[in-house]
Amino acid sequence: MLDFLGTRQRTNTCGELRAADAGKTVTLMGWVNRRRDHGNLIFLDLRDRYGITQIVLDKEISPEGHPKAEHVRPEYVVAAIGKVRLRGADVINPKMPTGEIEVAATELLVLNDSKVPPFSPAEDAIQNEEVRLKYRYLDLRRPEMQHNLEIRHKVALAVREYLSAQGFYEIETPYLTRSTPEGARDYLVPSRVHPGTFYALPQSPQLFKQILMISGLDKYFQIVRCFRDEDLRADRQPEFTQIDLEMTFPQQETVFRVVEGFLKAAFEVCGEPIVTPFPRMTYDEAIRRYGIDKPDLRLPPMTEVRDVFSAEELASLKIEPGLPIVAIVIPNKTAMSNTQKKAFAQEINAAVAPDLAYLDVERLGSAAQFSALAQRIDAAAAKNCGLARVEPENRLIVVSPRIGATAPARDHLWIYKKAGQLRLDLARRFEGEHKAFEKKGAGDDYKFLWVTDFPFFEWDEETKTWTFAHHPFTSPHESDLIAGRMESDPEAVRALAYDIVLNGLELGSGSIRIHRQDVQQQIFRALGMSEEEAQARFGFFLEALQYGTPPHGGIALGLDRIAMVLAGASSLREVTAFPKTAKAIDLMTDAPTEVSDAQLKELHIRPAVRS
Repeated sequence: MLDFLGTRQRTNTCGELRAADAGKTVTLMGWVNRRRDHGNLIFLDLRDRYGITQIVLDKEISPEGHPKAEHVRPEYVVAAIGKVRLRGADVINPKMPTGEIEVAATELLVLNDSKVPPFSPAEDAIQNEEVRLKYRYLDLRRPEMQHNLEIRHKVALAVREYLSAQGFYEIETPYLTRSTPEGARDYLVPSRVHPGTFYALPQSPQLFKQILMISGLDKYFQIVRCFRDEDLRADRQPEFTQIDLEMTFPQQETVFRVVEGFLKAAFEVCGEPIVTPFPRMTYDEAIRRYGIDKPDLRLPPMTEVRDVFSAEELASLKIEPGLPIVAIVIPNKTAMSNTQKKAFAQEINAAVAPDLAYLDVERLGSAAQFSALAQRIDAAAAKNCGLARVEPENRLIVVSPRIGATAPARDHLWIYKKAGQLRLDLARRFEGEHKAFEKKGAGDDYKFLWVTDFPFFEWDEETKTWTFAHHPFTSPHESDLIAGRMESDPEAVRALAYDIVLNGLELGSGSIRIHRQDVQQQIFRALGMSEEEAQARFGFFLEALQYGTPPHGGIALGLDRIAMVLAGASSLREVTAFPKTAKAIDLMTDAPTEVSDAQLKELHIRPAVRS
């Protein structure tokens, strides 16, 4: 028989009471985390969002509550009314904030019962993620998940407060809009009122925030839900949340200063101070030094070491002349047996084959025994300031193109990217040995970086055409426009685009936008878009550009990703209340589902043939 709550109100949370509260009469409400039956004494660990308090049901003190406590089980919802008392010195629990006290209950109300759950929210870790997602309401009771959502809340609040103080307005933009190409598939919503037409859920509020700048709002931000129908992974969900902002008359420096300001506020409110300003690096430099446009600065960069090889050495090593030779350091090398070294060499050869060669410059014994080649590479690295010092305990890997390599390996960019991927693979393999991953104190765990001057165009092998690398509303460098490179050398055109990167994770992207209609039309032409197609897709925006559009720019950062980093999580699902699986399924609600033929008929959609 369940009890009614009546007029009783909770006086305290389960994480609030301390030794100073001894003697107070309190009413606590929550879930039974654990139950221990010692006969005349029954102990209940009562849990809510704020913590756990031990409740004692003594048969003599609570003759009515004790029998109820005999029947309650984990996840029952109860109210305990009683007096706070100090625990004995020998039973204090120093691991609990409330561990010095307990509540001697005079009354126990059973407010609701519970089936035996498929897993206990008291568990530290549940291995089966599908079960966790199916019973998400139980999973969210776990302290770890509630902590993660608290981090997310603190970040969002800190960002709102900072941007508001900087004069930004938070303005909502539509969820039901038109389909525009932004690099991924749209989620489409059929219109009942206008048969055969569709809205699209926004991949971002890109055009709307630019319209707000045309409207003279000057500074806009929004913590906004966005939608992309794309293949999923640990750091990607079909619906995600952006910290989106735009401002008029900015330089890149203006955007950087604002973003660094709210990130500093967000990290500090979570107890993680960071150092600003963040370092900057061009896209070209990032590719040459790290082989990737989102470098993890906790790891040593690569360096170009072709100059240390003589022509005779290149020939004897069968290295293709005229192409980059890249050196990678693996810090803190552990001892390997000959068998392990052979297996390791085979792994790397397989990773870089068939077009690249791998040279393992083994460093054994004291510095005096280092090979001449390794010494020359080390000296070149020090000169170029690109490679960590090669100490005796480190392993040095050199990657180079083989003679007769196929076309991709003759591309400098391809070589750097291939070597960069090997660098990351090696870092993961030896992660436990990397001092770079050790906790070093405030600010040292978070290596932020601005990457700038991205290519404006990228080549699409499928269509054999140039397409935009960022989005078609990004402004190119004025000098590239003036030089006419848009038509003569599109590969050389640089965008006024920038990414914010943290520990190898892209947190966000932004750019200075095109604010002139003639330049925007020139970009559309360069992308192979006819005037008719441009009008059909972006006519409203092209028209708006004719009415005194100011220079403007902005950025969007992933709130989910920031929360994921601060929570120390490996997946966005750990910081999203109701996420989708890798197959974009909501296991709790069993979405997506089929709908009735009647609903489809209302939308003027012919029912699909169902198996």
